[in-house]
Amino acid sequence: MYDVAGNLLLVDFEGGIEQGRRNVVFKGDAFRVRVEQLAESGADVLICGAISWPLETALRTARVKVIPQTCGEIETVLEAFIRGRLPNHDFLMPGCSGRLQAARMRRRGGSKKGGQAPKRR
Repeated sequence: MYDVAGNLLLVDFEGGIEQGRRNVVFKGDAFRVRVEQLAESGADVLICGAISWPLETALRTARVKVIPQTCGEIETVLEAFIRGRLPNHDFLMPGCSGRLQAARMRRRGGSKKGGQAPKRR
């Protein structure tokens, strides 16, 4: 969960081509520190497994797009992201039906463009 993670992998892309990677260690656990540190890193997008709604909202306010409830092998997830295929049902966290992700997208005024709609059961 992003709210309690000790570090994150920052991957730089330009024109769909990876330019580099670096590990970012959080300077503290405070909510404000996590928002400021990610925003100051220059990140445009955060792909994460889990994140609280208040922290997601704060990151969006800092102009960081959040793609929550995502899991899978890092290289596979990055490839899907580069190809415009996230969010995608195939990468949903176990136990997520996609309804929460779809509801978050609606609240943000976003769409599932580039991804597949969640399968209804």
